[in-house]
Amino acid sequence: MRIIAYIYTDPLLESAPDSNIWGWEIDRVYQDLGGRQQLKQLFKDCIAEPADYLLIRRLEDLGDSVAEVCDRISEIESLKIQLVATECEIPQQLQLLQLLQQIQYNQRRDRIRQGHARNRLKAAPPPGKVPYGYKRGKDRYILDRSAAPVVKDFFEQFLLYGSLRGAVRYLEKKYGKKISVSTGQRWLTNPVYRGDTAYQNGDVISDTHVSIISREEAAQIDRLLRRNRSLPPRTASATRSLAGLVVCGECNSPTIVTRVTMTRKKQEYLYLRPHKCPLTPKCRAIPYQEVLQQTIEKICEELPLAVAAINSPNIDGIKQKFNQEIANKQGILDQLPEFIASGILDVETAELRAYKLRTEIAEIKDKLAQLPPVNLQMVAQAVSIQQFWLDLSESERRFYFREFLRQVKVRRVDGLQTQLIFIFD
Repeated sequence: MRIIAYIYTDPLLESAPDSNIWGWEIDRVYQDLGGRQQLKQLFKDCIAEPADYLLIRRLEDLGDSVAEVCDRISEIESLKIQLVATECEIPQQLQLLQLLQQIQYNQRRDRIRQGHARNRLKAAPPPGKVPYGYKRGKDRYILDRSAAPVVKDFFEQFLLYGSLRGAVRYLEKKYGKKISVSTGQRWLTNPVYRGDTAYQNGDVISDTHVSIISREEAAQIDRLLRRNRSLPPRTASATRSLAGLVVCGECNSPTIVTRVTMTRKKQEYLYLRPHKCPLTPKCRAIPYQEVLQQTIEKICEELPLAVAAINSPNIDGIKQKFNQEIANKQGILDQLPEFIASGILDVETAELRAYKLRTEIAEIKDKLAQLPPVNLQMVAQAVSIQQFWLDLSESERRFYFREFLRQVKVRRVDGLQTQLIFIFD
């Protein structure tokens, strides 16, 4: 008994499977990538040396249309070969029409997917609605001159205040552009605004069109989003720098900043009030200015020691390594036209290779963007001066506090005592 097998793979849609997938003892495996030359050779060989069984994965592997599949099935039957499909059932004649219709649908679906895959190889935009701020050009996104400034202003507002809801309200107030908070969240993380193109399969190709925000701004947005996730709601854009950071050490309640004014006087007093205190009597409010002063003194004293205690990687060395990897892959990418001209690679293979290189470069750039912008130890030394903190505005101080602090615990033991919990503790 002679058993043969045939494997067809479209390289645009899937990778070639292992030839030992059948679970049978196979005399010979015929395998095609994109064309069906080996299928033709299979029929020639079967005329010279008949086979008893032919194993395939799917009936649609036999042709690109229903007519081709029917012709190949008839030819197999004329050679008196028993056809076995491992991923579908061979139906009876009454079910054949329904099956062929399904094959036709699957083949039409695959042709659409092939078209999308070819567009990916050319770094063309994916199908679907164009993101706000862009228009669809011939082979890439182009800026919409009327909408792009609105998106740019949205990003700048978020970078300035770190508040997503605030940036959404700003758009509606200034431009009359109403978007939901979830839409604003998608804008902040959408690769299109960073000059990259993302596809449904998860691949990203960088630098495919003009960006609305720079790489540095995109990295800062990602850091702000990560930082805001750990903060209580509505404190991302709070006026006071300690908002959302201070916790009462007695009852572990978070605190809110309250303002007290005197009648007919401009002077105001700020307090941190534990608003979820479960104790009776409830914990008293804490003077804001005193906690702020102690926090500044503590951060100047403890931050360099905390940074020195962690095993901080060499950021400059990591960046240099990533940049070298990008340069190496870009060098290969630049050589592909020469390989095509010299006949080393055909156009289709070169496009597949270029696509893979571009996605790998995009992944490395994403890792590079996630690194801290500067060396943490150098920053710790620079900000460990009290005057640095005293010279900052409350919004600037809020930004730097949240870069280093996760929480500030305040206890009343012989006066006020503060305990700083850093983000890397």
